[in-house]
Amino acid sequence: MNRIRAFLPAALRTIGRRSLLKATAALSLAGLAPKVLAQAPKVPRGTLSAAAVADIQETMDGHVASGFLPGTVWAIEHDGELHVGTAGTFELGSGRPMARDTIFRAASITKPLTAAVAMMLVEEGKLTLDGPVDGLLPELADRRVLRALESPLDDTVPAERPITLRHLLTMTFGLGAVMVYPPVHPIQAAMREAGIEPGFMLPQLDADAYMAALGALPLAAQPGSRFFYNNGLDVAGILIERAEGKRLGAVMAERLFGPLGMKDTGFVVPADKLDRLPVQYGPDFSAPRAIKPFPAAEWIDFGRTPPLESGASGLVTTVDDYLQFCRMMLNGGTLDGRRHLSAASVAEMTRDQLMPAHKADPLAAFFLSEGGGGWGLGMAVMTKKVQPWMTPGRFGWDGGYGTSAYTDPARRTIGILLTQRMMDSPAPPVTFTDFWSGVYRAIEG
Repeated sequence: MNRIRAFLPAALRTIGRRSLLKATAALSLAGLAPKVLAQAPKVPRGTLSAAAVADIQETMDGHVASGFLPGTVWAIEHDGELHVGTAGTFELGSGRPMARDTIFRAASITKPLTAAVAMMLVEEGKLTLDGPVDGLLPELADRRVLRALESPLDDTVPAERPITLRHLLTMTFGLGAVMVYPPVHPIQAAMREAGIEPGFMLPQLDADAYMAALGALPLAAQPGSRFFYNNGLDVAGILIERAEGKRLGAVMAERLFGPLGMKDTGFVVPADKLDRLPVQYGPDFSAPRAIKPFPAAEWIDFGRTPPLESGASGLVTTVDDYLQFCRMMLNGGTLDGRRHLSAASVAEMTRDQLMPAHKADPLAAFFLSEGGGGWGLGMAVMTKKVQPWMTPGRFGWDGGYGTSAYTDPARRTIGILLTQRMMDSPAPPVTFTDFWSGVYRAIEG
């Protein structure tokens, strides 16, 4: 626990173990467009380092043997060359071996897919990026805003501007994870009581009830002024539903999963595929580094259609399915000769949209990749190389259920790591850092 606390800002080092879990739960759930990704400079075509790839396998096998990790599946694609690896089993220390087609709970790597579908609707004129969303989301019209984050709920001022889709996708619309633990602000308690607080448990309200609950609360900040993680992508998913007149999963299947061949991705695991969904594990604070199963009956059942198909964190997927999405984004919106998104939309999604004031906010620091990242539309965008793998222009995100997926256009590289061990600290788990350091050794020789 002391090692975990060392990663935290001084103001947060008083967090208790259970409060730290709540802080981490929020993780799961941070102008002119630049040149399009299709024009990114090509690196010389090469091969993955066999020694580095073998090191990744050995490292992941070691994490399984130590009991830190039940199992994992990963993929590295570098300039068209693909390596897929597996380690461990469906249950801690036993069960079926992990397989390439294992289905994982995606958590927050859902967010980029929601943003992509939203941009498809923008291209068709069904949504606008910078126009008010009030017409489809009347719950967000004429908002009141807390005078200060610590204010009581009735100490408000009028919103200075309407909420837009850009605000939702950049998570600056005014409400989301308030990274202060233990919770001290009235808005934090109000979000929890309303059932819309970000956390490992996905929202248990349907779309209309979710919007009613959110609309009954004041915003925590003026639209566009501060970065509050997570809820913006759930609201964006509901906006998509109302624009299309069908549930988010149906829209995604029609526009994204079907066209990209993502046959095992969705918001529910069909009965005939449930044997491919491994046990989910999370922190057990009864012992250092211990984890415990989170059975569906006590947590969330991905074998049943959820009340809200969460555009922030609700998908399940496989490594091959998610590769298809990443390939499309890497290729500037095309895959196998078919265009799915315009190159301009991909460029807009993958440029840093946060202002210096957003990044200076200490409550945003959890989501800005150690100071090396910003936020585009539905995904993180690297801006500084504070770690060997943080190439400027690299984009993607991590999921609190134990997933990580990024695309590096400058190196023509995609990396995906899928595990079923929840994050248990605001710092990246060792499995993430080991994987990404191995990926960049593999592509750089």
